[in-house]
Amino acid sequence: MTLPVVRDAAQQKVVAQQLPELLELEALIAQHPHTLTAQVEHLLTWQSLPLPLYSLSLGSRDPHAPTVLMTAGMHGVERIGSQVLIAWLQTLLERLCWDVQLQQQIAQIQLVFMPILNPVGMCLNRRCNGNGVDLNRNAPIDAEDEVKLLGGGHRLGGFFPWYRGKKGAAMEAENLALERVIKRQVFGRPMALALDLHSGFGMQDRLWFPHAYRRKPIDNIADYVALKLLWERTYPNHIYIFEPQSMHYLSHGDVWDYFHALFTASSPSPQQHFLSLTLEMGSWAWVKKRPRQLLNFAGLFNPQMKHRHARVLRRHILLLDFMLAAALNSNNWLPEKQQAALLTQTAQSLWFS
Repeated sequence: MTLPVVRDAAQQKVVAQQLPELLELEALIAQHPHTLTAQVEHLLTWQSLPLPLYSLSLGSRDPHAPTVLMTAGMHGVERIGSQVLIAWLQTLLERLCWDVQLQQQIAQIQLVFMPILNPVGMCLNRRCNGNGVDLNRNAPIDAEDEVKLLGGGHRLGGFFPWYRGKKGAAMEAENLALERVIKRQVFGRPMALALDLHSGFGMQDRLWFPHAYRRKPIDNIADYVALKLLWERTYPNHIYIFEPQSMHYLSHGDVWDYFHALFTASSPSPQQHFLSLTLEMGSWAWVKKRPRQLLNFAGLFNPQMKHRHARVLRRHILLLDFMLAAALNSNNWLPEKQQAALLTQTAQSLWFS
């Protein structure tokens, strides 16, 4: 869909109040027309207000270039994920104006962003989208074991959180747009990393990887262990717990389980690699430091104090920079066949014994 999306003054005022992250994103698009390629993947509406679902890309146009996909805002109330991603994108664009080394890096890699996956949910300040569907429980994939009541995904109806949508129905428009972007710009690459930003679980920041629907290790578990070890050797004082999501709970309809299955079906070559990670920011720590946030639903998922918010925006820059470098230099850390067997055994002892 062509740009820009036109709004009148009244609509601009509503967006500024309900979804300032969207205006910030559109400002970056307008300020960097020669660096960013922006596309409206789908146009949603909320109270007659047009809310575009943007994808942005920059860097190499070589179809064989390694790719990093970064997404946020899948759960509308978890605004901090979108804010972290937009802040890092802004830093990246400013550095590209003067940092020759970064310019050389970006020329060799494709970066793809979808910073606001659920704009209607963000306007409504709720987890689900405008149809009452939890986008991260919406894929056509069922857990192999028992899931948590409601939280693991259900089909009772949108009046409860974690609603999956009607059985047999197509995925929601937001997920279909994400699928199009992944098929168009991620699949088929020799190396692709994906990072989806969330908040709301636990006291510590975690890096989760599939599966969410089963407790067995993912088929390319050796690649994940190699990435974990690379991160820990490079930054031994890091703040993250790196683990499969299934260590904590199983869920139906996880979109990253679904996309991994699609990749496996469409990319049989062992020379193609796709690793998806979820950054789960530990929002309970923010609540612990300021218990009054319990009185505010958004406070369960987002830092409320100005200084703490600024700290979170800075906190993950190192990780996002690392994702770029890891994708670009994957030949130096992806395991060979013999090493992969040892890393698979390591995974068993770490997470699946």
